[in-house]
Amino acid sequence: MASWPNARQWLFSLKAFAAAMLALYIALALGLARPYWAMATVYFVSHPLTGATRSKAAYRVAGTVLGATAAVATVPQLVNMPIVLMGAIALWISVLVYLSLLQRTPRSYVCLLAAYTLPIVALPAVSQPAQIFDIAVARIEEIVIGIVCAGLVGSVVFPAKVAPALRARADTWLADAAAWASDILLGSARADHSRHRLAADILQLDQLISQLAYDTEGSHTLRQARGLRRRMTMLMPLLSSLDSVLQALRCHAGGVPPELRQALAATAAWLAGDAAGPAAAAPEGLGIASVPGTSGWHDHLAATAADQLQRLGDLYGECRALQQGLGDHRAGTPLPRGEAGTEAAGHHHDHGMLLFGAVSSGLAVFCAGLLWIFSGWEDGAGAVVVASIACCFFAAVDEPRRMAGAFVRWSAICLLISCGYLFLVVPHAHTFEALAALLALPYLGIGLLIARPGFQLIAMLLSVNTAAFANVQAVFDADFLALFNACLASAAAMVYAPLWSVAARPFGARAAARRLVRASWHDLARAATLRASDGDARLGARMLDRLGQLVPRLGAAGDPLSADGFHALQVGYCALALRKALPDLPPPARKPVRRVLAAVARHFRAQLRAGQRVAVAADLASAVGEAMAAVAASGRAGQRGTLGALVVLQVTLLPLPAMISPR
Repeated sequence: MASWPNARQWLFSLKAFAAAMLALYIALALGLARPYWAMATVYFVSHPLTGATRSKAAYRVAGTVLGATAAVATVPQLVNMPIVLMGAIALWISVLVYLSLLQRTPRSYVCLLAAYTLPIVALPAVSQPAQIFDIAVARIEEIVIGIVCAGLVGSVVFPAKVAPALRARADTWLADAAAWASDILLGSARADHSRHRLAADILQLDQLISQLAYDTEGSHTLRQARGLRRRMTMLMPLLSSLDSVLQALRCHAGGVPPELRQALAATAAWLAGDAAGPAAAAPEGLGIASVPGTSGWHDHLAATAADQLQRLGDLYGECRALQQGLGDHRAGTPLPRGEAGTEAAGHHHDHGMLLFGAVSSGLAVFCAGLLWIFSGWEDGAGAVVVASIACCFFAAVDEPRRMAGAFVRWSAICLLISCGYLFLVVPHAHTFEALAALLALPYLGIGLLIARPGFQLIAMLLSVNTAAFANVQAVFDADFLALFNACLASAAAMVYAPLWSVAARPFGARAAARRLVRASWHDLARAATLRASDGDARLGARMLDRLGQLVPRLGAAGDPLSADGFHALQVGYCALALRKALPDLPPPARKPVRRVLAAVARHFRAQLRAGQRVAVAADLASAVGEAMAAVAASGRAGQRGTLGALVVLQVTLLPLPAMISPR
């Protein structure tokens, strides 16, 4: 059930409305052709956090200038070839939307704004190409006024910094991680739900960290945030592998050793106490070097669990220290140099799906333009403009069918509200103060929607359409025929865009999720045969990033492959750890470990060929057993990490009965 707006959301709505009215007043005073664009732009760039507003504002200005410049260069050359002009616009949109989808930082606004600014400026100027430069300048002025007003009011009036919001969000994430860890340590069955939520929420943290660079915080806070993000991502594969090891240990006839059971309970209590004080020490001396299938397999499981428990305490303690020190230069934990920037190198992009969405958007605009050209509809340019904006936003939506109905319903609401304002409200506004008072009701509601998660797209739609339909200008003009044509064009575009998206992408999130799973299999085969050590960190980060994309898509699609992402994460980190340990292994142990890696690569290549999960070959189980025997027989200190990676690999890939039955 939705909660009532809180004080922060009301404050943001009031600030956004004040900025919008300031932008509208300036645009009216300057006599700009479409002052409502300045008002609507405020809602496009406004965000409850000041740093996010600044980042969106800076890049939206750049995107608007780029799109308007492209319109000035294109229209005079192609105005007498309308089909070629529409083809150029469609190509421009396809390329720029694709580039925007590749970015997960505020830089994506440059490409997205440039994509739909070209049709906004170019298409209304087709009938008067000589005025294209003036139209482009007017659009830039209107949009820049809105951006400057939004940034000014957001920065001066009760600015909301990103660091406290990031600290609160990280606190919630770490509390969820502690709950998942406690479920694992105490043997609860609720762990699946916790880990799925963690994987999905970490992408939201990335957004806040990218906005932190545009806040007034120093570089130290940014390095703290990036260091925290790095450690938080390391928690997920650690907890996932600890879960698998403890499950195998509890299913073993020997059970959990009493010392380890006490350490598990103590760590769970430490986590429940918000990690106050040092973590409980894991018991030592639990490992015996012998072969799985004898009593030594139980000892290997216990030793691996003890090692991972110690790492969990250290890593979670570091996360808590960094989270509590965010924004506090005195309390912040110093970070080593070179820590920042490692996450960006690990981003996974499904270029096929991104390109398909971008090309689909460009093709939709091209077909809409052809309908306008061949119908001879004078106001059809407005429909193509609105369709361009809507299609650019739909390009990033995995399940357009779920959003299409709401999109059409809210568009109808916009139309009714705007017509009511145009004919019943605006004629009674003889002063700017009266106009602002009359606009307060709808726009304060729009501001509240922007501040609520999940409603941003609907709020932007309402802000633009309400402003455009109401046609707020310096001189009131309610030409019913012109209004009817404009509303008909916008309504047609608002129906056309979602219908095209649903028809062009009927496969939804399920296909995207399965492509992500296949990409995981490809990377796992590569991790097992990776030779360049400098690619280890990028490959591990990419697998974790892919997991963050996979979990929400699996939830939307109802797909049963939810465990695949976490299993892939465990196998990938184990494969990278074994590959990294190879040079330090004694020669007798090196060859068996290589055989394990080769068997892992063969297994995931077989899954890629089959297009589905396949049973693990028998040679993998025997190869892991031989490798553990060889590593344990070497007698070298410091090999517990290698043995632990082999143990996790076995409990992840092989069915439980195969692991606990004697050989």
